[in-house]
Amino acid sequence: DFKNFSTALTEAIDTAASAYHKDGQVSGLSSGFKDLDKVLGGLQSSDLLIIAGRPSMGKTAFATNIAFHIANAFNANDKEHEKKPGQGAVVGFFSLEMSSSQLATRIISEQTSVSSEKIRKGQISNIEYDKLIDVARKLQDIPLFIDETGGISIGQLIARARKLKRQNNLGILIIDYLQLLTSSNRRYNENRVQELSEITQSLKALAKELNIPIIALSQLSRQVESRDDKKPQLSDLRESGSIEQDADIVMFLYREEYYLEKKQPREGTEEYIQWQESMEEVHQKAQVIIGKNRHGPTPVIDMYFDGSVTRFSDYTSDDKLPERFE
Repeated sequence: DFKNFSTALTEAIDTAASAYHKDGQVSGLSSGFKDLDKVLGGLQSSDLLIIAGRPSMGKTAFATNIAFHIANAFNANDKEHEKKPGQGAVVGFFSLEMSSSQLATRIISEQTSVSSEKIRKGQISNIEYDKLIDVARKLQDIPLFIDETGGISIGQLIARARKLKRQNNLGILIIDYLQLLTSSNRRYNENRVQELSEITQSLKALAKELNIPIIALSQLSRQVESRDDKKPQLSDLRESGSIEQDADIVMFLYREEYYLEKKQPREGTEEYIQWQESMEEVHQKAQVIIGKNRHGPTPVIDMYFDGSVTRFSDYTSDDKLPERFE
């Protein structure tokens, strides 16, 4: 139905007041990353956010880090939580690629700083094992709901999201990843571009209907690999321009270290020494490139990424560090 403009005005002022009371930083849900929250003002209700990147860039790790932070910050005993945006929320995670136990392993790995590979293979010490059990106990009560059904249709996803909203007051939805969703409309099954257009339009409509942010991960086309500059751009979004059109925010994950690693020259050569220096410069560094932001600027945000424990963290440049006194 039509909404009276005075209602819309009241909502806009409430959002502004919320940001004002938080020192003008975040009016939406906090992602757990300071620099990202500063640019986006937090994850805003009714927004569709796309996190895109080539394989091995850390898309699932980034989404899992955000999911954990929001679920962990949610205080179930706080009856006022709806009036305090940014205090965490109930998280719904549709994992179409990974099983729920794999996602749980990643979160435990990130929280204990024990490599997920070591956890999987059982190559851990007694102290590390005790640490895992201790962290697992603490994490038992966080409101993170994982649906691991593969090949789900957009219609099924919408129905399950509505149910989660009704039963548990869902606060944010994360989908890993977009290209694994199928259309509910048989007509589109032959045309993948039309099918994906229907999926992104439905997700944007769902974000508005449930009044929550929706984060969808997306693959990028291979044309990135054929360029000298491997930094992704909007035209690289795979299979559809509708992703770019329907999304409020598009973020690309880029790690130069991944590409540089593959160019390793022969040891002992001058090129090898130069390559080593370059590798040291980009070691564990990642970039979140904001390709589209309906609400503001599109900067590049530097971050750290520790692949062994699948953890992203805020980047601290030398000018942000306190001065040292010898």
